[in-house]
Amino acid sequence: MRKLLTKKEAEEVLDLLEIDYPDAQCELNHSTPFELLVATILSAQCTDVRVNIVTEEMFKRYNEPMDFLNLGIDEIEPLIKTCGLYNKAKNIYMASKMLVEEYDSKVPSTIKELMKLPGVGQKTANVVASNAFGVPAIAVDTHVFRLANRIGFVDEKDVLNTEKALQRKIPKARWTKAHHLLIFHGRRVCKARNPLCEECSIRQYCKYQRVK
Repeated sequence: MRKLLTKKEAEEVLDLLEIDYPDAQCELNHSTPFELLVATILSAQCTDVRVNIVTEEMFKRYNEPMDFLNLGIDEIEPLIKTCGLYNKAKNIYMASKMLVEEYDSKVPSTIKELMKLPGVGQKTANVVASNAFGVPAIAVDTHVFRLANRIGFVDEKDVLNTEKALQRKIPKARWTKAHHLLIFHGRRVCKARNPLCEECSIRQYCKYQRVK
């Protein structure tokens, strides 16, 4: 296993990224926990920009669990088709149904309860719990997975072990912000195919930069 960042170095990297991205936060537009839940379901295999375009109009008319329950899967699909379907309409409908029937139409605030909702996995639950309810969490999406392993926070082969390793490496109080910082850096500088290493403020720490 290659040498990884120490806990001290990991915090120094986050400190530098905080300077670069002081406003790093969830880029899915939402005004309620339920809207965030729907937007996060839609974001799978889709950009936040596209999701925001879709939800800007959709949430003007449909923004409560009962709204989507009344619509049904067949009427949800055309509203979200540009985000790609991938069972998303079914997941939104079934999650709305469970919220209405078992949670008084209120989105639960814990990761464990969120994961009981249809179509809600670890990443989606982490995003909703951390951004809507302030629960410390590191949601590992493609950007977080790529950067965490490329920079040298961790050296893991899958999402779940990456999340666990990041939790051990980063202080709990910084989990949520670290998630946003890595996403911002991944979208703007540390891109998948052509990372802009010469523009990177943390290149002196980066394991990828050292082995290029």
